Amino acid sequence: MRFAGKTIGFGVAGSHCSYDEVLPQIARLREEGAEVVPVISETVRTTDTRFATAAELRERLAELTGRAPIDSIVDAEPTGQQKTFDAFVVAPCTGNTMARLANAVTDSPVLMAAKGTLRNLRPVVLAISSNDVLGANAMNLAILLMRKHVYFVPFGQDNPEVKPTSCVAEFELIPDTVAAALEGRQLQPLLLERQKRPVR
Repeated sequence: MRFAGKTIGFGVAGSHCSYDEVLPQIARLREEGAEVVPVISETVRTTDTRFATAAELRERLAELTGRAPIDSIVDAEPTGQQKTFDAFVVAPCTGNTMARLANAVTDSPVLMAAKGTLRNLRPVVLAISSNDVLGANAMNLAILLMRKHVYFVPFGQDNPEVKPTSCVAEFELIPDTVAAALEGRQLQPLLLERQKRPVR
C-alpha cells in the first residue's frame, strides 16, 4: 500500500482520446491506498466528444473516486491553502495545459490545483498527451523538465511516421511515477520507445 494515508489530486485535461488509458490508473492509485480527488478543466466540464460526453466523464470520475470533481478555479484554490494534496497528477496533460503551466498562467481549475501543490513544495506529476510536444511546445517541455517539484510520467512518440512531433505518456506508469515523485526523484527512463498508437 504505497499510498496509504496520501491524498492525490488528479487533474484531467482535454485530451479526450486518452481517457480510456488514463482513468484505470485512478483505480490503481486507490487500490494502493490513496484518497483521490478529481479536478477537471473547463474543456472537460463542457465538451461532449465521440469518446464521451462531459456528463459521462464526470459521472465516471465520481464513481472511481467517490467524489464529485472540482470544476472551478474558486473551488480549486483552497486546495493549495489547505495543503490538500500530497501530490497532484495531471493526466492527460495537454500541450495547452503544459504551455500554461510552464508560463505561470493559472486560468483553469487544474492549473490552480497544480499551482497550489507547487506552492507547498509538493510534487506535480505530468502525463503528457499532445501532438506538438516536439514542435511548438518543445520549449515549454524544456522549462518544465528543469522546474523543481515537477515530474513526468515517462513518455515517447506515439506514432512518429504520421505525427512526428506527438508524444504520449505511458499512462500505466502513473502510480510508479507518483511513488518516485513522493520520494523526490524522477522515474527513469524518462524517454521510452512507446507502443505505436493509432491516430484517433
